[in-house]
Amino acid sequence: MVGDELRSRTRQFAIDIIKLCLSLGVDDLARLVRPQLLRAGTGVAANNRAAARGRSRKDFIARIGIVIEEADESELWLDILETFKHAPLDRVISLRAEATELRAIFVASRLTAIRKGRKQKNIAGRSET
Repeated sequence: MVGDELRSRTRQFAIDIIKLCLSLGVDDLARLVRPQLLRAGTGVAANNRAAARGRSRKDFIARIGIVIEEADESELWLDILETFKHAPLDRVISLRAEATELRAIFVASRLTAIRKGRKQKNIAGRSET
């Protein structure tokens, strides 16, 4: 997936999370879930943007790790909303699927960056000998 495409996808995920949170109401469950889901869901997009501007491969890998954590946490809060049937189920299920897919994409991206870093390290080590 191209970087701009992924940036757009994570931005849309954040927007959709915000819209869902605005529709939750004011009961105890909504007051518990709303701030957590807002932070985690928008954190996916924000940290993805930060990762793209990482100063080094290590910085990129660390920031992608945060994106993975935020996507996973989003998935948890969406699961709770789904379990309690506390929001339109079709929207919650769709967003939960998107959180799962985004997490998988970023896990793969992180593994690729780690492998490339190891490969470059091995190549650099061989040329010095």
